[in-house]
Amino acid sequence: MSVRTLHDQAVSRHGWVQAVAAALAGLIAMVVMAVLGLWAAGASDLPQGAFPQVVAATVVTAVGGTVELSGSAGGLADTQVGLTVTPLSVTLVGALVVGAGFLRPLRHRAVAGAPELAGWAVRIAVVWLLGLLGLALAARKTFTVDLGDDTLSELGELFGVRPKVGFTTDVPLTLLLGLLWLAAVLALALLVSRGAPLPARLLRFQESVRPAAHAMVVLLLACVALGLVIALVVAATRGRARETFAVILLGLPNLVWLVFTIGLGATWNGHVEGPFGLPMPHVLDEVLRGDDTAALNLSSMAEYDGRVWWLVVVDAVLLLGAAFVMAARSPARMRAWQHAVHMALALVLTVLTLCLIGRITAHYGLSVLGVNDLAGLSGDLFLHPDIWPALGLAALWGLVTGFLGALAARPVHRRGETPSP
Repeated sequence: MSVRTLHDQAVSRHGWVQAVAAALAGLIAMVVMAVLGLWAAGASDLPQGAFPQVVAATVVTAVGGTVELSGSAGGLADTQVGLTVTPLSVTLVGALVVGAGFLRPLRHRAVAGAPELAGWAVRIAVVWLLGLLGLALAARKTFTVDLGDDTLSELGELFGVRPKVGFTTDVPLTLLLGLLWLAAVLALALLVSRGAPLPARLLRFQESVRPAAHAMVVLLLACVALGLVIALVVAATRGRARETFAVILLGLPNLVWLVFTIGLGATWNGHVEGPFGLPMPHVLDEVLRGDDTAALNLSSMAEYDGRVWWLVVVDAVLLLGAAFVMAARSPARMRAWQHAVHMALALVLTVLTLCLIGRITAHYGLSVLGVNDLAGLSGDLFLHPDIWPALGLAALWGLVTGFLGALAARPVHRRGETPSP
């Protein structure tokens, strides 16, 4: 019996154990991240013991699930509640852990058939859906909102105003979106890993697709790493460490990937009103907090802090580094203009993804007898990108940096090549 046959039998026998480990490790990592982030944000003080349910809802939204908010305040009052945001720190941790668990049993293979890869994916998906179902069923709660001082509380009792906020999940839609999220993570894991096996029919695409996909993942992780260093410095030197760690553990990619697209020249339209705010950097909150919808871009931010123009330099360095990595992992026979095209296409897809997942919408309002903003509890926050100009700028940046990165990588010796005499 060959070694390959023995390996296949071992994989078949222990496949479910490894699938359970990969799926559960991802869910546990996301839950831990959500618990720490929400605790740092002060959510452990929510009334009626709502903290575990909020943790479950956070993990559900991190994988694309839907959490529906509702509010009520008695017969003489009205509430409006809405929230659309993805805690991308939780999302990123889950994607990294699940992707690593998916690739680990395949790391010693050169080629794998489509049925084998599908089998691994199905095993992980079954466990994943069971875990996500439990979280979706747990993510529902209704609790009362405190009106504030004694006078407002007495008025609330007089008019029968007891503001309540509740949330629940659309379980079928959550399972569907969570399954699509998992499929995207597993597919991306296969694309970015040089050592991961592919079906024989797809091997011809790995020279053009894999280096570009790997470079984009390196680029996004480099943005997060740079943002993490800056956030830790801010926490150590400017105080408010707990709030800063809440941002790190829940929404650091939301912030740094937004800033990355702004450095490319993209514009985001938004508005902040009431108790909502953007914790870091302060210039974002300054631009968005006004009477009308504001354009958030390099020009508007420079009016408050001229140092934002350094974002262009930082983006240029990061993109040149990503282009160099892409070219160094590509065959030497590939020409510079081909690298430029690959870099442009990859960056356009990356920026499109960031624009879609980076949208933020939040609203809470309480009115009594037609009087709005009772107790200052009303607020709005939204942030949406101008997608088409952002994609055009991404294509331009990709062409330029892809070409320059290819030129810089020419002296690099590629694996598997023999030096010419």
